[in-house]
Amino acid sequence: MTQRSDGHYLLFLSIHGLIRGQDLELGRDADTGGQTKYVVDLARAVAAHPGVERIDLVTLRVDDPSVSGDYAVPVEPLSDKARIIRIDAGPPEYIRKEQLWDHLDSFMDNLADWLHKEPRMPDLVHSHYADAGYVGVRLAHHLGIPLVHTGHSLGRDKRKRLLARGLSRDDIERTYNIGRRIDAEEEVLANAELVITSTHNEIEQQYGLYNYYDPARMAVIPPGTDLVQFHPPTNGKPPAFASQVNRFLADPDKPLILALSRPDERKNILTLIEAYGESQPLRQAANLLIVAGNRDDIRDMDSGAQRVMTNILLLIDAHDLYGRVAVPKSHRANEVPDIYRLAAASAGVFINPALTEPFGLTLLEAAASGLPVVATENGGPVDIIANCRNGELIDPLDKQAITEALLKLLRDDDTWSTAARNGIEGVRSHYSWPAHAEAYLAKIRDLDTGYAPLPRERKAPRTLRYRDRAIFSDLDQNLIGNPGALKRFVEVMRENRKCVAFGVATGRRIDSALALMKKQGIPAPDVLISSLGTRIHYGQSLDEDGHWADHIDHDWNPQQVRRTLAELPGLTPQSKNEQTPYKLSYYYDPQTAPSVEDIIALLRQKELTVNVMSSFGQFLDIVPSRASKGQALRYVSQRLSIPLENILAVGGSGGDEDMMRGNTLAVVVANRHHEELSQLVDQERIYFASKPHAFGILEAIDHYDFFNACNVPREDV
Repeated sequence: MTQRSDGHYLLFLSIHGLIRGQDLELGRDADTGGQTKYVVDLARAVAAHPGVERIDLVTLRVDDPSVSGDYAVPVEPLSDKARIIRIDAGPPEYIRKEQLWDHLDSFMDNLADWLHKEPRMPDLVHSHYADAGYVGVRLAHHLGIPLVHTGHSLGRDKRKRLLARGLSRDDIERTYNIGRRIDAEEEVLANAELVITSTHNEIEQQYGLYNYYDPARMAVIPPGTDLVQFHPPTNGKPPAFASQVNRFLADPDKPLILALSRPDERKNILTLIEAYGESQPLRQAANLLIVAGNRDDIRDMDSGAQRVMTNILLLIDAHDLYGRVAVPKSHRANEVPDIYRLAAASAGVFINPALTEPFGLTLLEAAASGLPVVATENGGPVDIIANCRNGELIDPLDKQAITEALLKLLRDDDTWSTAARNGIEGVRSHYSWPAHAEAYLAKIRDLDTGYAPLPRERKAPRTLRYRDRAIFSDLDQNLIGNPGALKRFVEVMRENRKCVAFGVATGRRIDSALALMKKQGIPAPDVLISSLGTRIHYGQSLDEDGHWADHIDHDWNPQQVRRTLAELPGLTPQSKNEQTPYKLSYYYDPQTAPSVEDIIALLRQKELTVNVMSSFGQFLDIVPSRASKGQALRYVSQRLSIPLENILAVGGSGGDEDMMRGNTLAVVVANRHHEELSQLVDQERIYFASKPHAFGILEAIDHYDFFNACNVPREDV
């Protein structure tokens, strides 16, 4: 069993972007925004609580000469109880989050392998953003522990805003992989025990767009602010950063209107410049300081940031704002507190005019620095300003409203002083990291009951203990369909029996599978995964794995599933001998039945956490959320101590997909290419054979040099 102590071991997942303990590159690109700072600060703050033994913040390892070597270091300490763990997956170079989706299964497999070498398993996994949620669902299922999730921003909300800007659905999908993101978010909401948000607005306005919307499982716990770093200016000389600002300005003694964000169209900096340029009173009252990421040469920035920065300079020229607007080329992360204090010392104002802001961490930093704020009314700033009473909310597209809100604070000393004082006090009262950690752990403690993690030590059957590798195949249309090919495959397996375990992974019930194998002359497998991954048996004696059955029973409600699907047209229950306690099977008529996506949406709306599998365009199966061929295969891999990299998975239908993704070697035989697995054609570790049936499996064995790499361990070890 997993050894436990009095303190929690928490695993945080934040996969994309560039994460390190010091000098975060905030604003470098769209993937290095507030989330990277939030997860680092969260890990440190929660680890400081006496009820926590250890926190691992897990991210992607990046080994790329174009970025710092810090991101290639596998382990980086954050504090005495917290560290950053970097896991390999996909190409070593730094890639944007939209390109990570095809590598997340490998990330999951590599992380699970790393965890199984650690002395203790985590008590829960907390995923951040949709990509980490995708991994978090699978890791929580694999380990049998609760999943907590923080979305930061959501795909349905983003797609709605992009459509409003005039982008087509095809362009959005091509650029942002938005469909996969939304599917992952729906899956997370279906499986997470707790969803943590920063504001009530996130729950009502963003999560409310999802099928699996359940506010009862959501909690508002706003992030904290580092009050050591962010504090009001003291009487002394101006910070060194002042020299980078003053060189732009004809009258540097004026108050500063500060906008600090990455150069992203959603941050709406251009509307702010237009409002400033069109208002003579505003130009007379203050200078404008725009801190928008870092750049050496605008031409080297990515296309979105390049477009924003170019338009910033064009608007400055169009309104002849030279001497009034400062746009420094770069800043270090440790200079950000000084930038806020510089604006506060000038009696200036911080503005966040974003089209929408999920939370608004910069608002808290500004408030803690004694700087009144003007902020978008769309999102998290509504809660912040309600709690702190330190500024004004505005419609970010209303230039007149922006101007009036800024002038209200800039022109009246009493209004400015009251807002500055309220902000300092409000942040201390409502947004401290110790208070966040206490509230967080109180919620986490409620999740500790009812979970039974899979046993850490699971002794393998003796006959399997010394196998170096394994082949797992479906039966129908893979092994079966060409008698000559099957005969040759069986001969090859017997020739290599000392190093290879033979496994069958089928959607058939165990009795149906055994009868078919006997009829076709297929030898008894070492491992039989049947009923779409809901049952696992070993050896000729067919010993059943009882731990697996207990594990997948979590949150399984077959009666409610039957009731939900009973009235749908085009769905007909298969015969009783195709049903099992953990698999509901239907005939599916695509001409009259709802789409599979609509059926999944209906089940989610009923708060049913299940896996829905479609195969051959005519069968539909429902199994528990923890069950699938892929999840069963990974469990067996751990039990037999056979690395996934040494397992060849042979599939042919939609129910095989998660068995083939990730670190397994995989093959799709030629007679199956046109079916549900065609979307896997670009996956590096999935081979599409030119030959059908078992001849295709043999072709893949040659392709991977599968047996020549075999290393048979000594049986007397």
